[in-house]
Amino acid sequence: MISIEGLSKTFKANKKNITAVDGMTLDIKEGEIFGVIGYSGAGKSTFVRLLNRLEEPTGGRIVIDDQEITALNSKQLRLARQEMGMIFQHFNLLWSRTVKDNIAFPLEIAGFPKMEREARVQELIDLVGLSGRENAYPSQLSGGQKQRVGIARALANNPKVLLCDEATSALDPETTNSILDLLVDINQKLGLTIILITHEMHVIRKICNQVAVMEQGKIVEQGDVLDVFLQPKQQVTKKFVEQIMGTNEDDSVALLIDTYDEGKIVQLHFLGETTNQALISHVARKFAIDINILQGKITQTQRGAYGTLFVQLSGDDREIENAVNFIHNETSVEVEVIRDAN
Repeated sequence: MISIEGLSKTFKANKKNITAVDGMTLDIKEGEIFGVIGYSGAGKSTFVRLLNRLEEPTGGRIVIDDQEITALNSKQLRLARQEMGMIFQHFNLLWSRTVKDNIAFPLEIAGFPKMEREARVQELIDLVGLSGRENAYPSQLSGGQKQRVGIARALANNPKVLLCDEATSALDPETTNSILDLLVDINQKLGLTIILITHEMHVIRKICNQVAVMEQGKIVEQGDVLDVFLQPKQQVTKKFVEQIMGTNEDDSVALLIDTYDEGKIVQLHFLGETTNQALISHVARKFAIDINILQGKITQTQRGAYGTLFVQLSGDDREIENAVNFIHNETSVEVEVIRDAN
């Protein structure tokens, strides 16, 4: 669906060249929700604006649905942009226009007849949950309602791709979740490919299928969201995962080792359906050991749940070893020994 090869963007500032996007190569499948995450200055917003050439690339190629966007002239680009909707952090609504007139604006530019515009606008108002607010002005709307207008406007021309640049950053957590649920609903109903730019791992975790982590203009890590959560490789990715888990794992492990100075400490990794297994009680019944649950958390992603659990195993060394081997060999739960029995 989307193929990006060697994409780069260099700005000149204070007589110096600043590289915002540095040789990015990326493939995004049709119909998936693809997240791009990075801290401020990583180049992620520049990247998404390069996709529809709101920023002109310094180098590289962008191909969307077999059309090379980077090779289009101005007239061709205007037509191609009709198939790429975009929503922004600060909504970018026309404050002198009502909800329905904001949504109709791109249809007016595209030359749709009035009756077609009105029918399409009403369809979109129903889709984004704004029925009854058609004649309200932006100043009369909440932040979440404004973003729903922005989403409806971005969908007006039936785009194939929806670009979301920090679309929930200005919203409170509850409203953020409602907008994310709406994006998932749109993705499923319309089969729309969504590229979502954010600095919040909660957003990636909740709705994305794939994620790319950006730092200093480059993709430093990429993969299935669940895989990246389970085994983050780069330090920047580990920091983002800590946003969800609520603790620095290295610090947490060290604290557990210092606090519990007896027995074997192991970390269990649960994935998908294994999060619902009664593993602890089963192992406790099967082996003559004591099991003390020290710390744990389960988190949901689009591909399923994953969780980690730290437990202390006490008792006969051979029985402990048998229990660990049982978990490792006879279940789908991953087990990692943090500290051997003393």
